[in-house]
Amino acid sequence: MTHPTDVVAAPAWADPTADIEARVEALIAEMTPAEKIAQLGSYWADKRDSTQIIAPMQDVLSKGRPPFEEAVADGIGHLTRVFGTAPVTAREGMGKVRDSQRHLLEGTRLGIPAVVHEECLTGFTTLGATVYPASMAWAATFDPELVREMANAIGSDMAAVGVHHGLSPVLDVVTDYRWGRVEETLGEDPYVVGTLATAYVEGLQGAGVIATLKHFAGHATSRGGRNHAPVSMGERELRDLVLPPFEMAVRVGGARSVMNSYTELDRVPAGADRWLLTELLRDEWGFDGTVVSDYWAVAFLKSKHGVAETMADAGRLALHAGIDVELPDIAAYRILDDGDPDPARTRADIDTAVRRVLTQKIQLGLLDAGWAPAEPADIDLDSARNRDIARRLAEESIILLDNDRGLLPLDPATNAGTRRIAVVGPCVEDPGALMGAYSYPIHVMPRHPDMGLGIDATSIPAALRSAAPGAEVVVERGTPLVDPADDVEFARAVEAAAASDVVIAVVGDRAGMFGKGTSGEGSDAPSLDLPGDQGRLVDALLDTGTPVVLLVLSGRPYALGAYTGRAAAIVQSFMPGVEGAAAIAGVLTGEVNPSGHLPVQIPRTNGALPHTYLAPPLGQDGDRISNLSIAPAFPFGHGLSYTTFALGDVTLDGDAMPNDGTVVASVAVTNTGDRAGATVVQLYSADPVAQVTRPVQQLVGYARVSLEPGETASVSFELHADRFSFTGLQRRRIVEPGVVNLTAGLSLTDVTAPAALTVTGPTRVVDDPVLVTGVRIEKGDAA
Repeated sequence: MTHPTDVVAAPAWADPTADIEARVEALIAEMTPAEKIAQLGSYWADKRDSTQIIAPMQDVLSKGRPPFEEAVADGIGHLTRVFGTAPVTAREGMGKVRDSQRHLLEGTRLGIPAVVHEECLTGFTTLGATVYPASMAWAATFDPELVREMANAIGSDMAAVGVHHGLSPVLDVVTDYRWGRVEETLGEDPYVVGTLATAYVEGLQGAGVIATLKHFAGHATSRGGRNHAPVSMGERELRDLVLPPFEMAVRVGGARSVMNSYTELDRVPAGADRWLLTELLRDEWGFDGTVVSDYWAVAFLKSKHGVAETMADAGRLALHAGIDVELPDIAAYRILDDGDPDPARTRADIDTAVRRVLTQKIQLGLLDAGWAPAEPADIDLDSARNRDIARRLAEESIILLDNDRGLLPLDPATNAGTRRIAVVGPCVEDPGALMGAYSYPIHVMPRHPDMGLGIDATSIPAALRSAAPGAEVVVERGTPLVDPADDVEFARAVEAAAASDVVIAVVGDRAGMFGKGTSGEGSDAPSLDLPGDQGRLVDALLDTGTPVVLLVLSGRPYALGAYTGRAAAIVQSFMPGVEGAAAIAGVLTGEVNPSGHLPVQIPRTNGALPHTYLAPPLGQDGDRISNLSIAPAFPFGHGLSYTTFALGDVTLDGDAMPNDGTVVASVAVTNTGDRAGATVVQLYSADPVAQVTRPVQQLVGYARVSLEPGETASVSFELHADRFSFTGLQRRRIVEPGVVNLTAGLSLTDVTAPAALTVTGPTRVVDDPVLVTGVRIEKGDAA
């Protein structure tokens, strides 16, 4: 029999009914200095050599890692990639998490569980989980609701197996297409990046999993498009181009974690930049979550950046800058007191970071009395729900760039001449080419070749045979991805093309880490010509006279100007995931009406790189400015359909607005074709005279609209004056009086006549901006 005196009361910090701040302070009062520091790190049960790394310098920096029981003697803040390191089933991974958490609960003095974090950019990065399209493909959908639905499904799968924290999404704004991680981004426009990333954050966190914004900040703007290279950018461009997506995800999306960038801004590494990680992120934007280091970014302050003499110095720099948790292991933070010139400041920094970490653990329920890890179970991480979302995302992401000859769709039932289809290209029979570098099949499975991709996936030829059963589909590689072509193999592909009714030339990338692919982290491109001999192969296929559909399956945009007007049709797909082959076949055969639009430009040539559409006047094409044209082959926002759409003129509910007011800009869009379809209505602003140079055009709103034949929709954009704000001469965000011109279009260059809006009043400093444009869609019959 148990007597009341035998019951040990739960400590005050474990009382779920108590105030969070009081619980945190009660726990901190119980902690030793070593126990506090332990909460600021992670443990990664990983061993691999230099041929198997999945993070930069992983083999070097993970040497000397102690056994788990020794490393967590005082507790631990996080557990690193229990599911995402080596192949484990959901049940096996849950067993590992349970055992680790039980040890922390029962084998450490305070019994504080760990936060379990995993990668989740293209889905939960673990064996057998659904591989969704890469982020560039999400961006091509211009569909925040579908991105939110995907992220919520990812989060629900992660939460079901005991994961609390996801290291996604990526909010880097593309400025150089050669950068290897372009595939992980949401394109070159900060508003598109911000709205879609915010939708991802809301979806993931709505399932109970913390989202992490990365890489803060400027990672994608590195010199020459090289991974980790320094960033050359002033504060105004940083604030107006790079930071807006992060600010939106914090202020609007409520993101609860941020990860620093590896790179440096104006010679200051992001991991040691207190202005960036504390003064801007926390004091200016009000962020109150945790900042986690990118893997070994703290150690890089010594080994790569040279701003710290010792590892302890690196730890103190990072901690004071505002990094709360050192990932993936705790190394520098364990030795913070070694040679410390200012122990009082370090102790204060430790307490600040520990408060944030413990607050987050309380919010997750980990410190509630009676909490226990989930027992292992068989969890379906590739469910029918997931596959349906992946399919819809893939279908919406595919962009029809050119179809002037009307060759597409290739439906053998209606195009009687289409009987033999040659599918040619280096990766046509490899479903892995459909997947991004942070998908599990690409990120981890190459280290386990006996297990294949670890997920059921269909190749493009197989999907075409299924979608067009009346056609003969022949397959030839033609050339390797990057190595020189074999003459015999090359000739065989050209002969197959000449003997066919149509050619699908599948060119582009295959993702891989650190040079093991043509796209992905550390796989930067030397140019924007198609890799290897792929360009020569396309030219040879075009020379056969057989109509060629150029299908670019890539992580970045490649220069396609040499093929426009020569290829019968051009289709762009940005790594559409495990359901991508069926989606591509559906578009090619007409089962799916393409509706993707470009979140980046498609360059015409390699000339005058880097360049994106957001350049000011001197950064654009112009008479007698340069002999190098930077006009794209296809502009930002471009995307065709098997139906047609027409826009009316932009109308405003007033031709003037105060500097803190709102205006509603409306435009009618009509499906003028004979089949249902969707398009993306885009609203652009131009600020012709300002105190600093401004982009010639900039997207301020968009709406994805689905219409039946003959149907019309009125799209209304509600714009606060803050949507025209920018960083002025005094480096403050301002709304300036003057004229703003608004145009609507189905791409950057296919726009209506401008509607002039006058902003009245004095210049206004903006401290708490309205970041999102309201959208209302009202449908009706065509007039």
